[in-house]
Amino acid sequence: MLSTSLTFTEEVKDALAHNKPIVALETTIISHGMPYPQNIEMAKKVEQIIRDNGAVPATIGIMDGKIKIGLNEEELEAFATNGHVEKVSRRDFAYILSSGKIGATTVSATMIGAALAGIEVFATGGIGGVHREGESSMDVSADLTELAQTDVAVVCAGVKSILDIGRTLEYLETHGVPVVGYQTSEFPSFYARESGYGVDFRLDEAADVAAMLRTKWELGLRGGAVIANPVPAESAMDHVEIEAVIQQALNEAKEQNVTGKKVTPFLLARIKQLTEGRSLETNIALVYHNAQTAARIAVALKN
Repeated sequence: MLSTSLTFTEEVKDALAHNKPIVALETTIISHGMPYPQNIEMAKKVEQIIRDNGAVPATIGIMDGKIKIGLNEEELEAFATNGHVEKVSRRDFAYILSSGKIGATTVSATMIGAALAGIEVFATGGIGGVHREGESSMDVSADLTELAQTDVAVVCAGVKSILDIGRTLEYLETHGVPVVGYQTSEFPSFYARESGYGVDFRLDEAADVAAMLRTKWELGLRGGAVIANPVPAESAMDHVEIEAVIQQALNEAKEQNVTGKKVTPFLLARIKQLTEGRSLETNIALVYHNAQTAARIAVALKN
């Protein structure tokens, strides 16, 4: 059943056959994370950055009852423009697949697809986490439980700064997920390079990250790792400024009774408005940077 559920582009098929480095990419960032046409421009450029750094991109999504490991241009366009794309996590995976619907993979679902295909490195923007006031709402992203059980390293600019970073890091610690600062000792907060929180350990070279990951998995220590990769300084936003904007957006979401899956898209759109588009520019810059770093780690894992 598994072999018939997965389909691969020729590029990814060749990479798997010849043990070339591969970097997984998600589709939720395309369908729900950015407006058109920036989303399709970003998706194509991210893939090219990965190729330019010696690895093969594998953008993952669910279409026509198949888990697509790698998308062609027409399929990418569908995720960027189709208004009926479902957002898929572990909970939704089997339903979207069996029903034949089109589903964009979140961090957790992309990790599942990557692991099924034998891909060890995944580049995204920011991971989900414990929501603010999560102690009363119990709103905790499935990304965190996926990181605790699925052997894929996730290169990100920290957790989305709309979340409770401190509680998210506590959750990851409890579940044994290492949080690596790539060329940083401070955990980044997505739009900003700072958060006020530290990382578990700092590694400055892709080869050192690869050695840690290989050791972890060879020991049978299940689960992924967070590779926290701060947005480049020239594209970063001021931590205090963006925190004030986020707080305003959160208050508006609460006033308008926005809940569940609708919260993150609402907040990202409102933050973009309040920052006059600067947050989107920062978001795109950090995704490009994560793709570059992920490709280097994927290459190092094959050496």
